[in-house]
Formats: sequence, structure tokens, C-alpha cells
Amino acid sequence: MEMREHIISLPERIFIGNGIISRIDEYFSELGLTGPFLIVTGSNVRRLIVSKILDKIPADVIEVQEANLDEVRKVEEFAKKHENNVILGVGGGKAIDVAKFSAFELNKRFVSIPTAPSHDGITSPFAAIKGLGKPISMKAKEPTAIIADIDVLSSAPRRLINAGIGDTVGKIVAVRDWRLAAKLRGEYYGDYTASLALLSARHALNCTKIINKDLKYGVRLLVEALISSGVAMGMAGSTRPASGSEHLFAHAVEMLYPEGPLHGELVGVGTIMMAYIHGIKWKEIRKALIRIGAPVTAKQLGVPNEIIIKALTIAHTIRPERYTILGDRGLTWASAEKVARNTGVIT
Repeated sequence: MEMREHIISLPERIFIGNGIISRIDEYFSELGLTGPFLIVTGSNVRRLIVSKILDKIPADVIEVQEANLDEVRKVEEFAKKHENNVILGVGGGKAIDVAKFSAFELNKRFVSIPTAPSHDGITSPFAAIKGLGKPISMKAKEPTAIIADIDVLSSAPRRLINAGIGDTVGKIVAVRDWRLAAKLRGEYYGDYTASLALLSARHALNCTKIINKDLKYGVRLLVEALISSGVAMGMAGSTRPASGSEHLFAHAVEMLYPEGPLHGELVGVGTIMMAYIHGIKWKEIRKALIRIGAPVTAKQLGVPNEIIIKALTIAHTIRPERYTILGDRGLTWASAEKVARNTGVIT
């Protein structure tokens, strides 16, 4: 087998701990990061977190509403005007995605400071930006550093924490799909990378047993799982180890029902159904999500049954180049309905 060039993008330093946001100035000087700094944050991010950063380092601040191309261009113009050297993504998925994509376009260094452990974008060198055609991830800047303050992350709304668990559990299916594509299509498959993604999923399943008793320890476990999932993507050079048919289903619902649930919630439900199609332990995954109070039915998601079925029938068209258990033709309406009913997603 011919070994083609393979480039791995990984974070330089990862800081995890309680109350560590107050040491940001030390970390930056350790890494040789110098200003002017730009904080990209969301309108819902608690002001207290941004002000704690501003107490330690001088920085410009810009708010973004959505992870779309218009917001990216707004950030780029601002950064050029203020000659910002380092872009800090402070917030949830949207702020971090816009920050890392802007940093990639401007070739500036990027620091990831998540305020909610809602998905693995906190580490990965990919960003989901709307306005680029389809709702899939684009190449972005890998973080120079990740600052994961457990005090901050564990005070995020519980729904966002549960969404992060749903997103991470999805790797069980993603790796299966990747292996299938390697077998049937000769696609590149990395054993080590796949193992790392599966380890993240196992961590997330363990998290569902711990988090109700010990929130901070559970969140730390989840954050480490999200980070290793992002590292797996950086090593694979694609989102393959972390995104398969369960993500295609989630993206299909997002297209059909834009004001719907959180991404990680959809991935969790997608994982149940795709695990059922793969013939693996879908009931175990369902039980784990029920344990933490994450949605496992269309009703709990707030999505009509027809949207769930329709999403299952079109999921294979979202990324036709990415082969999964859904195959080239996808599911018929009758098969999709059967899968959703048999897994209890619709009744």
C-alpha cells in the first residue's frame, strides 16, 4: 500500500483544571503569545468569564450571533483593522467555530476557551460554518492552546453538557462507518485514530454513570473525551473518526428543521438508530442517554415524526462522498419508519 503524505495538526498545549482561567496571562507568556488579542464570543456567554480574561490580558472583544460566513467576514475585517495577532474563541460551538475559521483564513494563532462542553469542536481543526453550501465541517485552524476551566464548564446549562455526551457517544457509529468505507471503498483508515475516537465514546458512556452524582468529575471526564475526539480528527486529517451516519442524520434534521434541537442531542438520537442498523448495542446507548435525561424520542427532541423519517431517507445525500451504513441509496420511507419505530424514537 502506497503511503501518501499525511499531515497531523495538534494543539501545542492543553490546560485543564478548576479556576484556571485566572492564569491565562501565565499560559500566554509560557507559549510566547503576544497581543493585540481578539476575543470572539457569543451573545449568551456569561460576561463574568470574558471579564475574568480581560482582568489578566488586554484584548478587543467582538460578539457573534451565528456560525456563518457573514460573521466570519465581520471578525476578519475587525481583526485586520485592529491588527490582532491571536484570536481567542470564548464560548460554545458557534463562537469557537467562527474564531478558528477566521484564524485559519487570516493565518493567525487560535486559542480555544470553551464555556460549555457541548461538542468536540473545542479541539478539532475543523469548523461547521453555514453559508458554504452544505452543513458540513470545513478545514480550520488547530488551537495553539486549549484552556478548559472545569469550574466554568460545569456551570454551563445541563442541557449543553448532555449534548456534549450525545455528540461523543456518536463515535461508536462513526468508527464503524469508517471501517466499512475502508473495507468496501478502500478509504484510508487509521487504527490508532479510530481507537482514540472509540476511547472518547467509552469515556462518554462512563460519564453517564458518574455525572448525576459528581458533576465536576463527570464534566472533567467529558472534556477529556471531547479533547481526545478532536485530537483523533487532527490525526486523521478529517472528521472521519468522529462523524458518520449519526452526524449525517443530525445534519439532515438541521436542514429540514433549522430551529430544532441542539446538535449533540440529534447526534445522540442518530447514534441509537444507526447502531440499530449496524446491529450493535443500541439499547445500551439509549439507556445511557436516558440516565442523564438526554432526549431519545422525536417528542423529547421537539421534532415531528415525519421530519425524523424524512431525515433518515435523505441523510446519505448530505455527503455523498462519505460512505456509511446508509450506502449509496439510503433508506426507503418504509425502512426509515421501521428503524425509528423499532428503536422507540417515534411511536
